[in-house]
Parts: sequence; C-alpha cells; structure tokens
Amino acid sequence: MFPKPFKKLHSDILYKLESLEITEPTPFQAESIPVIKSGSNLYCSAPKESGKTTTLIITTLQRLKCEAVGTSPRAIVLVKDKEKAMEMYDAFLKYTKHNSLRVYVGHEKMHVDLQKSEIMMGIDILISTPKSLNNLFLLNGVNTSQLKIFSVDDAEFLVPQSAYAAMLSITRMIRKCQYVLYSENISPKLKRFESNFMEYSKSISI
Repeated sequence: MFPKPFKKLHSDILYKLESLEITEPTPFQAESIPVIKSGSNLYCSAPKESGKTTTLIITTLQRLKCEAVGTSPRAIVLVKDKEKAMEMYDAFLKYTKHNSLRVYVGHEKMHVDLQKSEIMMGIDILISTPKSLNNLFLLNGVNTSQLKIFSVDDAEFLVPQSAYAAMLSITRMIRKCQYVLYSENISPKLKRFESNFMEYSKSISI
C-alpha cells in the first residue's frame, strides 16, 4: 500500500513507481506533490537528490492522466541545454513506455522547421530549451491552447539575462496554464517572475 501522497496517483504511475522500487516519497515529494496536483503555480526549492526530477515527471503524467489526447502539447518542460533535454527525455521514457503519452524533445541544435513539422504530427509532452522554444513560438510552431502545465527543471539557468528574457517572451504567448519552477535555491531574479506569469504562486522549500 502506497503512503500519501503517492496513493492518489494514477494507477499507471503507481505501477511504474513500484517497478522502480520507489515506495516512499522523499520529504520534498511529500510537501510538493499535493500542492502541484492542486493546480497552483509553485516555486520548489530543495537540494540535489531530493526527488525534484521524479516529482516533475510524475506530476506531469498525473496532470495528463497518462494518456495521449489530440495533437497539441499539454505539458512543456523547459531545461538548460541539449544535454539536459536528452537526460530529461530519457527519464520520461522510463515512465511512459507502457502508456500512450507522446514525448518530444527539441533543442537549438535541431532545425526549427524540422521541430515544427514533427510537433504538428501530434505530441503530449514537449521538452525544450529557452532559445529553441522561443524560436518555435515566434514561428507559431507550437499550439498552446491545450497546455495544462509548464515545468522548469533546475531553474537557475533562467537567471542570466538572455534566458530570462526568453522565458518572459515565451510565457507572454501562453494564455493560461500552471507553472512549476524547480531549483536548489530561489534567487531574487526568479522571484521577479511573480509580477509576470507566476502570479498567486506558492513556495515550498526543503
């Protein structure tokens, strides 16, 4: 029997957690998962090895009910660079292997027109970098009308001005969704997002 907050997760997620021998939530997961499931915008800060990436994955799958729907992405995961994008893609595949969710990874090393055409074929989860995603948005390469959750992994990379500006540009083109930012520390610059897309946000720090 899974303890809270795991036991109310989708059965596909519980099956995968059990197969990975993850039966107890970390302190960070126990605090963050219920708040993310509630739909609130959230700043999450915790040290390495606290379970942040696993939390990002399972709450994304929970929000999408572990099944493919339509053609437009319903979840976006923003990462620092190509290397992080591929790591996140591989991490997601461990959890989506036995369901219908379609995970797509893009980065600035890929031609934007290729990404645009592949995304239009239908995806559920888009993993991308700030520059790549911003370019897609500027070319109307991503339909965000069905977007439910936008997560940022290790959000410290948004502090430099170029990435910070790209994030603001991206979020201005999204009508409405839930935002969850994960990092080891929430810097004052990240907190400034509260005056933009992180309005009414909550914070969890472990």
